[in-house]
Amino acid sequence: MTPLALIMIICAYLLGSISSAVLICRLLRLPDPRGVGSHNPGATNVLRIAGKKTALAVLICDMLKGTIPVWGGYYLNIDPLMLGLIGIAACLGHMYPLFFHFKGGKGVATALGAIAPIGLELTAMVIVTWLVVVFIFRYSSLAALVTVLLTPFYTWMIKPHYTLPVAMLCCLIVLRHQENIKRLFIGTEPKVGEKKP
Repeated sequence: MTPLALIMIICAYLLGSISSAVLICRLLRLPDPRGVGSHNPGATNVLRIAGKKTALAVLICDMLKGTIPVWGGYYLNIDPLMLGLIGIAACLGHMYPLFFHFKGGKGVATALGAIAPIGLELTAMVIVTWLVVVFIFRYSSLAALVTVLLTPFYTWMIKPHYTLPVAMLCCLIVLRHQENIKRLFIGTEPKVGEKKP
C-alpha cells in the first residue's frame, strides 16, 4: 500500500464519518434520526420522519461521501483494489462515524456513490434494480440487499477488473443488514413510507 493510498483511505473514513442525516435534521430542527423511526441515520428513515425533500438531501450528501474520495483516488491513478478499500473506508465511516459516537447508517447510498466513478452505465443498472425491487415489494432493505448481490455481476459485465473491490464493498453492506434480514423473515420490517411504531 502506497502512502498516498493510505492517506486517501483515512480521508475517506473521516469524510464518511460526517453524518448527513443527523446534521441536516439538526439544521432543520427535526428529531435526531438515531432516536426515532428505525433509529437509522439514513435517507429511508429521514423519509419517514421528515419527507421526500429532506430525504433526497440526505441521499445526495451520503452518496457524495463515497463519490468524492473514490473519484479523487481514480484521478490520482490509485489501482482498483486500493480504490475498493477507499470506498469501503467511506462506508465504514458512514456506518461507524468517528464524529457521532460510531452510531451510523447502513452505507447503501455511500456505497452507490463509491461505485459511481466506475461508470454511468453501472450506476444506472444499480439504481434501476433498487427502484424496481422497491416498487414491487416496498422494502428499502430488501431492495438494497438484492441490488448489492447483483452489483458485482453487473461490474463483471462492464469493467471486470473492478469486480473484486465492488464485491468486497457489497459484502460489507450485506453484513450491516443482518437485523433487517431477520425482520424481513419474521415480517416486522417497515415498508417505504410506513411509520415505524
